[in-house]
Amino acid sequence: MIPMSLLKKQVAQHPYPLIFATISGAHLYGFPSPDSDFDLRGVHVLPLMEVVGLQIGPETIEKSGIHDGLEIDLVTHDAKKFFSLLLKKNGYVLEQVLSPLVVHTTPEHAELKEIAAQCVTRHHAHHYLGFAETQWRLFEKENPPGVKPLLYVYRVLLTGIHLMQTGVVEANLSRLNDTAKLPYLDDLIQRKVAGAEKERLTEADVGFHRSEYDRLRDKLRLAHEASDLPEAPRAGAALHDFLVRLRLTERVPS
Repeated sequence: MIPMSLLKKQVAQHPYPLIFATISGAHLYGFPSPDSDFDLRGVHVLPLMEVVGLQIGPETIEKSGIHDGLEIDLVTHDAKKFFSLLLKKNGYVLEQVLSPLVVHTTPEHAELKEIAAQCVTRHHAHHYLGFAETQWRLFEKENPPGVKPLLYVYRVLLTGIHLMQTGVVEANLSRLNDTAKLPYLDDLIQRKVAGAEKERLTEADVGFHRSEYDRLRDKLRLAHEASDLPEAPRAGAALHDFLVRLRLTERVPS
């Protein structure tokens, strides 16, 4: 169960007004362990006086630690930086703004979600291919390999495939598997959720998952080639206008 009131308390202490704050990480992906921390991500808005002069306010604010008994990792970007990331093939920021696990929201968040949908391109496949490769290397580095990095491999690949095929961002592995129907995923998820992700896999397990990694990676490449998603984001002008309005509107911290 997500302690939303405690998370809202931490978000309320942010020094700048927030457009949104959502939960990312294992909770978003659908396989949090009992000791998983809470990854909060969001967008803050620097006031005009901190963007037009020589003294520029912080583009990124990070706060990590134990608060009210919860391990929390809070990271927010100023709207300009976040909007710039949206215009690149960055799946992280799409997942953050569209996360269904909302700690703090505003009318501007709703507007941003509509604009973000126009930022999806077929080239987001490269983000997920690269992320999957990184996670696979982490998986292979463990001796013997464990469940946690393996789940991240599958989550990334299935999110990328689903995005290429539907244009919809889905980060929850269980919901992704409703379509993918990989028979071994439910057991892996249960082991992680039960806190048994440190259990090690056998050599035979590793060989099987290596072949599945290769197969799903090829499937993502084929989905990219076949995708009819746009070549480039169509939201540049909308994000520009939105940022100007945000800067010119007086705000108080959430």
